[in-house]
Amino acid sequence: MCARPVVGILLAAGSASRFGAAKLLARLPDGERMGVAAVRNLVAAVDSAVAVVRPDDAALAAVLDANGARISVCPSAAEGMGVSLAWGVRAAPAAGGWVIALADMPWVRTTTIARVADALRQGAAIAAPVHSGTRGHPVGFSAKFYGELVALAGDEGARRILERHAVLSIETDDGGILRDVDTAADLRG
Repeated sequence: MCARPVVGILLAAGSASRFGAAKLLARLPDGERMGVAAVRNLVAAVDSAVAVVRPDDAALAAVLDANGARISVCPSAAEGMGVSLAWGVRAAPAAGGWVIALADMPWVRTTTIARVADALRQGAAIAAPVHSGTRGHPVGFSAKFYGELVALAGDEGARRILERHAVLSIETDDGGILRDVDTAADLRG
């Protein structure tokens, strides 16, 4: 059992080069901004949340802050997702675990994120949702992975950690765990 808080880390520091614009401020079909949907779902499911943003993204930082995330500006975000993930974990070192969420995945249900956080609270080392046999996001890591997480670099994220350790699979009917937005066409569906 984990008595320390589970912190959500929203990775929102990507360059959105394939999207061609301020992707996380783009509007979903329901009118909500993509980054806002992602942060609201995360904030509702964890004890607290940190949003990792680029230094030049004040507009995004403002809307994420207004929706419940503590903002952490990663000066070297351009180096890749691994750097941003490590930065976010360093911003919450006393956590009992971290739920790593991607800001371009606005359709992950709050209940799914909560199940990942609860798995960490119940003692899981790593937990991730699975839909139709495919592992998705967000992924939860217990505090025992602090050293490995803060050592991440480049654009690979935590893939190698997941390859080396057992992951508790949480079966879900939530297709949002597999659906991200890379291009404007992805917003429609």
